[in-house]
Amino acid sequence: MKKIVCKVEYDTETASIVEKRTFGEFGDPCGYEETLYVTEGGKFFLYVNGGAESAYPEENIKRMSAAKAEEWKAQ
Repeated sequence: MKKIVCKVEYDTETASIVEKRTFGEFGDPCGYEETLYVTEGGKFFLYVNGGAESAYPEENIKRMSAAKAEEWKAQ
């Protein structure tokens, strides 16, 4: 997925996965995935996607500061 946020392009195809978390089972309408990525330039973003009744019913990209990415990893 590609998305431009604040004039910066974030692309799951070219960024590196830092960590991936899955909540629920495949096909669970409440289940979802969060994947933390980092770009070659050192920018972090979270790719999210889930079932219709989840916190992320549509796939999306959310930018993150390095500090927020560290907090997310520590959870």
